[in-house]
Amino acid sequence: MNKKKVKSVIFLSNYFNHHQKPFCEEMYRILKENYTFIETETMSEERQNMGWGIQHYPPYVVTSAVFNANRKKYQQKIDDADVVIIGAAPLALIKTRNKNNRLVFRYSERLLKDKLKLWQYPLCFLRWHKATPPSSNIYLLCASAYASKDHTSFSLFKNRHYKWGYFPEVKIYADVDQLIASKKRASLLWVARFLNLKHPEVPVEIAKRLKKEGYCFELNIIGTGELEKTVTQMVADEGLTDCVHLLGAMKPEEVRTHMEQSEIFLFTSDRREGWGAVLNESMNSGCAVVASHAIGSVPYLIKDKENGCIYRDGDVDDLYRKVKFLLENEEKRAAMGRNAYLTMVNEWNAKTATMKLLELAERIGNGKEMPELYAQGVCSRAEILKDDWYVPEKN
Repeated sequence: MNKKKVKSVIFLSNYFNHHQKPFCEEMYRILKENYTFIETETMSEERQNMGWGIQHYPPYVVTSAVFNANRKKYQQKIDDADVVIIGAAPLALIKTRNKNNRLVFRYSERLLKDKLKLWQYPLCFLRWHKATPPSSNIYLLCASAYASKDHTSFSLFKNRHYKWGYFPEVKIYADVDQLIASKKRASLLWVARFLNLKHPEVPVEIAKRLKKEGYCFELNIIGTGELEKTVTQMVADEGLTDCVHLLGAMKPEEVRTHMEQSEIFLFTSDRREGWGAVLNESMNSGCAVVASHAIGSVPYLIKDKENGCIYRDGDVDDLYRKVKFLLENEEKRAAMGRNAYLTMVNEWNAKTATMKLLELAERIGNGKEMPELYAQGVCSRAEILKDDWYVPEKN
C-alpha cells in the first residue's frame, strides 16, 4: 500500500497578518505553489493602524478582493486540496469537504470567552453541530488551552483535539545570556490594547505597590484604546509619572525591541484573551513573564516557576508576590528568561508546528492516527483543562 503524502494545503482565515506569516512561510517553503492562504475579509482600520497591515503580500496569499472576484475557482481549490486549515472564516467554505469526508483542521480559540446563559446552550449546540458534523473528517487545533474543554462540553470533535496556537516570528540570538545580561535592571513591560479584558489598570496598581514599598523600577506601558484616559489619570493621581511611562501605540518590530530591553513582562488579560501572541514574543525575547492563568496560551507555554510565573486571574496580591519575587531574585529572573527563550526556539515555533502538522495529517490520511504521536508540545493531544485549575501556593 502506497503511503499518501500531503501535497496541497489551503489555509482559510479572515486576514493575513504578521502573527501568521512565519507558519505560512514555512508551509510555502515545503509545498511551494501548492500552499495557499486565502483571506475572507478586509482587515479593519484599527488593526491596520496598529501596524498589522501588509503592504506587499507574499505570492501564496489570495486577498479577499481576489477571492471574492474568483469565488468559484477558489472554492474548487478548497474542495480539492489534501488538507484545509480553517480559522476565522465562514464554515460554509468547507461544507463540500465535510460532505465528501475530506480532511479539515479547525483552528479555534475557546468557544466560551464569555459564559453563556442557560437558555443559550441548546441553540449553540445545534448551530455548532450543524457547522461541524460529528461524522465529518474534521479535527480541532486548539489555539487555547481551554478550547478542548469548551468544545467537549458541546460534544464537538470527540477525541480529535490537538494542541496548537499562534506562531509569530521566533528570533535566534547569537548569545541569549548576553541578551538577558544587557536588559535594563528592574525593568517591567506591559503591551496590549487598553481594553477591559486586558486590564491595563493592573500594572499601574502593581507599580503603585512597588513604589510604596520603596522598590526602584521602571514600568513601560505600550498601547492605546478606550481606557487610555483612565490609565493616564491613574498614573498621575498615584504620583507614578517618574517610574511609569505610557509610550502609546507602536509597530510590532518596535514592541519587540522593548521586549528585548525589559526583564519582566506582565500579561494581565482575563479569560477573554483567546491566545495572546505577546506571550510568545516576550518569551522569545528572554523576558521573565508573569501571566494570568486564564489566558489561552499560558497553560501551553508556561511551566510555573521554570520558564515564567503564573498567577491566579484577578488575584492582584498573587501577581504582586510573583513580581516582587522576580525583582528580588536576579538569578531566578535570568533563568526563567533563558528557559522562556528556549521554549520558543525548541518547540513553540512555526518550523516545528509545520513539520508536526504535516506529519499528523499524513498519519490521519493513512489511517494511522495515534494519540502518542507527540507526547507533548505542538500537535500533542489536548487535555481537558478546567478554568479553575491553577491554585496559588499559600505563603
